[in-house]
Amino acid sequence: MGGFKAFILKGNLIEIATGLIMALAFASVVSTFTAWLLGLLPDTNSQIFSTAPESFGAFLNAVISFLIMAAVVYFFVVTPYTKAKERFFPSEEPGTPADVALLEEIRDLLATRGGTAV
Repeated sequence: MGGFKAFILKGNLIEIATGLIMALAFASVVSTFTAWLLGLLPDTNSQIFSTAPESFGAFLNAVISFLIMAAVVYFFVVTPYTKAKERFFPSEEPGTPADVALLEEIRDLLATRGGTAV
């Protein structure tokens, strides 16, 4: 079971799935917006704005659905995932990387020998 927790929490599985869900929901917003804009163009019978109200309603529905989906994904997936990740895999204190520590040591040695340090 520990391997499964590591697979779920350590990898980018949740981030990728969340991104895919949000991208698919946003694709609906874009397609309905495009349909609404195309509905503003006159049709062959010269009836201007013939399908604009229906298309605009579909666009508003897609926007509201997207916002609800984003809230559900955030509060029921992202927030618990973040808390679980912090609980099971606490972040380590950021220390000085080995190469930076080595450069600082060289700088200090040059300063003690009479060299100039920046």
